[in-house]
Amino acid sequence: MPATQKPMRYGHTEGHTDVCFDDTGSCIVTCGSDGDVRIWEDLDDDDPKSINVGEKAYSCALKNGKLVTAVSNNTVQVHTFPEGVPDGILTRFTTNANHVVFNEDGTKIAAGSSDFLIKIVDVMDSSQQKTFRGHDAPVLSLSFDPKGVFLASASCDGSVRVWEISDQTCAISWPLLQKCNDMINAKSICRLAWQPKNGKLLAVPVEKSVKLYRRDTWNNQFDLSDSFISQTLNIVTWSPCGQYLAAGSINGLIIVWNVETKDCMERVKHEKGYAICGLAWHPTCGQISYTDAEGNLGLLENVCDSSGKMSSRKVSSRVEEDYNDLFDGDNTSNADDFLNDNAVEMPSFSRGAINDDDEDDLMLASKDDENSVDVTMLKTGLLKEEEEDQAGSIHNLPLITSQRPFYDGPIPTPRQKPFQSGSTPLHLTHRFMVWNSIGIIRCYNDEHDNAIDVEFHDTSIHHATHLSNALNYTVADLSHEAILLACESTDELASKLHCLHFSSWDSSKEWIVDMPQNEDIEAICLGQGWAAAATSALLLRLFTIGGVQKEVFSLPGPVVSMAGHGEQLFIIYHRGTGFDGDQCLGVQLLELGKKKKQILHGDPLPLTRKSYLVWVGFSAEGTPCYVDSEGCVRMLNRGLGNTWTPVCNTREHCKGKSDHYWVIGVHENPQQLRCIPCKGSRFPPTLPRPAIAILSFKIPYCQMATEKGQMEEQFWRSVLFHNHLEYLAKNGYEYEESTKNQATKEQQELLMKMLALSCKLEREFRCVELADLMTQNAVNLAIKYASRSRKLLLAQKLSELAVEKAAELAATQAEEEEEEDFREKLNAGYSNTATEWSQPRPRNQIEQDAEDKEEADDTKEKPELHKHGEIYFLGFFLVKGAVISSNQGRVNPFKVLASSKEPAVSLNSTRSTNILDSMNKSSKKSSALNRAANNERSPVIKPLIPKPKSKQASAASYFQKRTSQASKTEEVKEENPKNESSETPAICPQNTENQRPKTGFQMWLEENRSNILTDNPDFSDEADIIKEGMIRFRVLSTEERKAWTNKAKGGTPSDETEGKKRKHAADESLEAENQKEAAKENLNLPKKQKPLDLSTNQKLSAFAFK
Repeated sequence: MPATQKPMRYGHTEGHTDVCFDDTGSCIVTCGSDGDVRIWEDLDDDDPKSINVGEKAYSCALKNGKLVTAVSNNTVQVHTFPEGVPDGILTRFTTNANHVVFNEDGTKIAAGSSDFLIKIVDVMDSSQQKTFRGHDAPVLSLSFDPKGVFLASASCDGSVRVWEISDQTCAISWPLLQKCNDMINAKSICRLAWQPKNGKLLAVPVEKSVKLYRRDTWNNQFDLSDSFISQTLNIVTWSPCGQYLAAGSINGLIIVWNVETKDCMERVKHEKGYAICGLAWHPTCGQISYTDAEGNLGLLENVCDSSGKMSSRKVSSRVEEDYNDLFDGDNTSNADDFLNDNAVEMPSFSRGAINDDDEDDLMLASKDDENSVDVTMLKTGLLKEEEEDQAGSIHNLPLITSQRPFYDGPIPTPRQKPFQSGSTPLHLTHRFMVWNSIGIIRCYNDEHDNAIDVEFHDTSIHHATHLSNALNYTVADLSHEAILLACESTDELASKLHCLHFSSWDSSKEWIVDMPQNEDIEAICLGQGWAAAATSALLLRLFTIGGVQKEVFSLPGPVVSMAGHGEQLFIIYHRGTGFDGDQCLGVQLLELGKKKKQILHGDPLPLTRKSYLVWVGFSAEGTPCYVDSEGCVRMLNRGLGNTWTPVCNTREHCKGKSDHYWVIGVHENPQQLRCIPCKGSRFPPTLPRPAIAILSFKIPYCQMATEKGQMEEQFWRSVLFHNHLEYLAKNGYEYEESTKNQATKEQQELLMKMLALSCKLEREFRCVELADLMTQNAVNLAIKYASRSRKLLLAQKLSELAVEKAAELAATQAEEEEEEDFREKLNAGYSNTATEWSQPRPRNQIEQDAEDKEEADDTKEKPELHKHGEIYFLGFFLVKGAVISSNQGRVNPFKVLASSKEPAVSLNSTRSTNILDSMNKSSKKSSALNRAANNERSPVIKPLIPKPKSKQASAASYFQKRTSQASKTEEVKEENPKNESSETPAICPQNTENQRPKTGFQMWLEENRSNILTDNPDFSDEADIIKEGMIRFRVLSTEERKAWTNKAKGGTPSDETEGKKRKHAADESLEAENQKEAAKENLNLPKKQKPLDLSTNQKLSAFAFK
C-alpha cells in the first residue's frame, strides 16, 4: 500500500545529516554539518528550535530527555531535551565520532570513532566506560542489541562485527563491505539495526540487498532485495513492531519490506536522487522521517498501515488521492516553500505504476462472485492452503512481490496546485498573503488572533489597515484601487469574494459575492477598474471594481495562477498532464479595455525541465513575466511575435544550493528585479521584516566573456526592455519621449561599437548585418567610418543598404497611405464633427502643402494620430544625405528612432544626390569612387518633407487654389547658399528644397484634368483625381516626362541662386540615367512598390547561373 510522501524541506546546510524521533514521536530531531540540532514539531514547522552543539554534528540520539551528539571537536556531548541546556561531555576520542546510539533503556550510549575505537559509556556516570578494539579502520555505525547483550558495528575495514558487551570480545565478524580509509570515502555508511523487542535478527545493508542474520547462530537467514534497487543501500531501520524493515539507498530510493513475507511494501524515490543518510521510524505510527546528504528533511506518512488491511475502495482511490494532494496543506506558492527543487515530481514509484496495477487487480478481485477474496491477502501473498480451492481462478492472479514486472515508461507529473503570486505557504501561522509593488498583506492565525494586516508602500495611496479574518480568507490581491480577498467554502458557507474598494468616492466601500454551490475560488487578481476570480468549476468570473458582474467564460484547464495590470489579464492554467517531472501549462493574455481582445490564445508556457511555476505577474511597465522553481525569469517579447525570453537566472546570484530569491517585482526602466534573499528556504518569514535585494538582468547569450558577446547582450536586452514603449503608444498611454530617445541612442552606440569591432576583425559582411539594424543617421556614420578606414567595398555596400532602407520605407508608406485613404472616407461618411482627419486648416498651410508636391510622385506618408488633443505629424528631411525627422509623436522605437527615420526613394528627382556625397573632404577620393559605382545601378535618396496631413489631401488643396510664391522664392534664395556650402549631413528644421515652384507633374495634371474626369465621371474627390493622374504620369515616356519637367523649369524665376544651377548641371547626367530606370519600372508598376535595382539583380542572376 502506498505511502504519502510529503515534499522535502531545508533542514541544514549541505552535508551529512542525521535524524531521530523523541520518545513520544511528537518531535523530529535533526543534526547537520552546520553544527546545529533542530527540533521540529512537524515537517511544516517554519520556526524549529535550534541548538548549536559545535562546528559540525555527525550523529545524534535522543532518549529519556537526554540529547547526545557526536561533534567535530572529537567529543560526545549531552544536552537536556527539549531545553537544549549543555549537560556535560560523555567521552572523548582522538578524532571525531561518526555514530552514537542509545541502548534500549537509555542508560548507556555507544559511540564509534574514526580512530578505530568503540566506547560504551554510562549516561549518568561517564566514568563507567568500556572500550572495544579490533577494527582496523574508522567505525561507520553501531547498533545495540535490544536485550543489552550484544553490540553490532560496521567499519571501513570492510567487516561487520558483533561484540559481547560483558567481556568486550568479538562474537562474530563478516567481511561484507568494501574497504576504504575514511567515512567520507565509504561507498555506504552501513547503518545496521537489530530487530526491536527480541533482537532476533540483525539487518545489515550490503550492496543492493539487506542481509538478515539470526541471533546466536549468526547464520544468514535470508536477504531482502528488490529489482528496482539500482545503487548501494546506505541505511536500514526497523518499525517499532519489528514487522517491517525500511532501507535507504545512495541514490534516494526508500524501500519498505514485510520481513515475514519478504514482500516489498513501499517504494519511494527522493525528488532529486540524493543519498539517504538518516532514517527514523516513528515510535507509535506509520511515519518515517528521513534526511539526505544535502541537508534536506523529508517525511513519509501512512507507511504500512498497522491493521494490515484496507478496503478495495480505499486502495483503489489512493492513486487519485496522492495525485491530487501533492501540495495539500500548501497553497502552491508552497511548492516554493520547500527546498526540494522538484516538489512536483512523482512522489513514489508506487504512485504512478504499481498502484495502477493494484487497481486493476482489485477490480478483478472485487467482483461479486463466490471466488472473490480479500485484496490484502493477494497483496501480501498470505493465501492459506485450505483457501486456495475457494480462490478458483483468482489463485492465478499475479502477486505483488519484489519480482513483479514494473512499468518503466514516462511517469505523469502531479499537477501543481493553484497559488497566489507573492504569497507564502497556507499552513504557516504567520504568512504573506501577497507582496507586490503596491504593498503587503499579512495574515496572522494563531491562538491569540486571526487577522489580516494591509500595509501600503506609499502611504499616500491609503493608510495601513487591520482586518478581522473571521471567514478565514486564504488568498488576497492588492492594487491602487482596492483590496481583494477570497475564502474557500465550508459545510455551512459558500466560497466568497470580498472587495474593499477604498478608492471609491461614495461611502459604501466594500462588497461580497458568494459563489455558487460546490464552486471554490482558486485564484484572484485585480486590474484597473476590474477584478477577476478563477474557480474550481473551470470558470473565470469578471467583476467591475464596484461589484457589477461582467463576463464569465470557461478556462481550458484548472487554473494555476493569475495576474492583472491595467487592462491586461494574465492567466496560467493546466493545458494537460506533464511527464517525468515537467508541468504542462498554458497561458492566456487578454485585454479588457473597450476593445476586448485575446493576445495569447492558450499557448504553451515554457518552463525549465522538471520545474514548476512560482511567480506570475507584470513588470511595472505592463509586460507579462513569470518565474519558475529553478530561478529562471522570463519576459514576454512583444517585438518577436509574443515569445518568451529568459532575462535572469536568480540561481546564479545564490551563494548556496539551499538559498533562493523570492521575487516580488520586475521593473524595465530602470532594469531591476526586486526580490528577497532567502537563506536555506524558498520563502521569507514575516518577522523580522525581510530586506529587499535588487538583481540585474542578463539574457543568456553565448560568449559572454568576450566584448562582442557582452555588447550583443546589452543591445538586445535594451531592445527587449523598451518594447513596452511601443505597446504604451499603441494603446494610448503617455510615456516619456526622452526615454525612447535615450534607448535608441544607447542602441545605436552599441551597434556602432560592434561595427567598429567587426571592421577591425575584417568581418565586413558582419558589418553590413549590423548596419541593417541601424537607423539612417547611424548608417551614414558607418559609411564614414568605413571610408576613413579605407574599406571602400564596405562603404559601397553600406551605401546600397541605405538606399534599400529608404526604398522599403517608400513601399511601406504606400500601403499605409491606402489604409489612410480608407479611414478618411469612413470619417467623411460618418463623422459630423471636426476630427484629426477632417479639421480645416489655414489657407497658407494648404498652399504650402500643395507646393510640397513631389516631382516623382512616388512617395506618400501616413500621418500619425495621437490621443493628446492636438495634431502631430511625421515628416522627414534629408539634407545632402543626412536624414532627420520632425516627428514628435509615437512611432515604433525598434524600427528607427524618430530623429533618424529613413527617407523615401525618388526615381527622377533633379535635386537628389547620392548618399556618399555627404562625405567631407578627408574621404573625398573614396566617396567619389563609391558615388560612381552607385550612379550606375542605385536609385537615389530623395528628401521627404513634413506633411501634417496626407499628401493627397495637400495636393488636392493645392489645385483648388494657388497664391503667389514670391515669398517662398525669397526663402529659397536665402537658404540655398547655406546648404550648398555644407559638406556633412546637417540637421535643420526647414529644408530649402521644400519651397519650390510648380512641378512638371502639376502642370501636366492641370492640362489633363478634364480627360481624367471624362474617363472617370465617378471621381468626386480631388484625391482620387490626383491618384489617377500620378498613375498616368508614370507611364509617360522618358522624353515626355522630361519635356514637362523642362517646361516647369522654364517657369522658374530667373533669380534662382547660381549655386543651385551649378548643382543641377553637375547632376544632369546622373538624373538622366535615373529617369530611364524610373521609366522602365513605372511601365510595370501601376501601383508604387519597392524599387528594384535592375542592374544589380542582373549581375546576381548571371553569377548564380554561370
